Amino acid sequence: MRLGNRNNNQLRHVSIVTGVNKYAEGSCLVSFGDTKVMCNATVEKRVPLFLKGSGKGWVTAEYSMLPRSTDQRVERDVKRGAVNGRASEIQRLIGRSLRSVVDMSKMGGEYQIIVDCDVIQADGGTRTASITGGFVAMILAFNKMVKDRIIRQIPVREYVAAVSAGVVRDELLLDLDYNEDSNCKSDVNFVLSENGGIVEIQGTAEAEPFSEENFMQLFCMAKDGINDLIRIQKAVLKDIF
Repeated sequence: MRLGNRNNNQLRHVSIVTGVNKYAEGSCLVSFGDTKVMCNATVEKRVPLFLKGSGKGWVTAEYSMLPRSTDQRVERDVKRGAVNGRASEIQRLIGRSLRSVVDMSKMGGEYQIIVDCDVIQADGGTRTASITGGFVAMILAFNKMVKDRIIRQIPVREYVAAVSAGVVRDELLLDLDYNEDSNCKSDVNFVLSENGGIVEIQGTAEAEPFSEENFMQLFCMAKDGINDLIRIQKAVLKDIF
């Protein structure tokens, strides 16, 4: 039996609380069970060099795990002198996922939104929680740009969210916590848009190759889970987007 007696195809308890940072243009605290991520979106009047003079905007992300987000203290990147490889890969994933649903040509010119995802407490699925909460923070930042008359409307085509799924002790499970993730035979992270489009799929066989049949079962399970996550996002953003 899974922790909390949840079904194999059931998400952990998910909550998204907005307005947790009074300075950020958009902010939320997203929780997937005991995984908690602070997402802050900042609007800046600048873009990367490769977009200078293009008239287009940009959306990017940064990701980090706070020192006591795990059972043992995580050393800060500043002490190591560089972003670790895992954090760098995850923040690129978050940025790609958010950009996939944004029309950069309608961001009011060369504005950039930076979404900072800081893991307060980690219990599996930090990247999927970051994408799901990061989307909400980004929408709130765009809404602030509308209020400030920088743009007329939020330049986002559809919702996007993410969830993990995997094979643990020969059972197919949705939204793995840390114990499940560390004991899985296969682990797949799914990033999907509201209309069912595939943004990114990251899958790994930890012990032995998994079958196409298993993959399709995980995919169907993840689609249902992401539909539930998008319903939660919509409830949070119901008066905005």
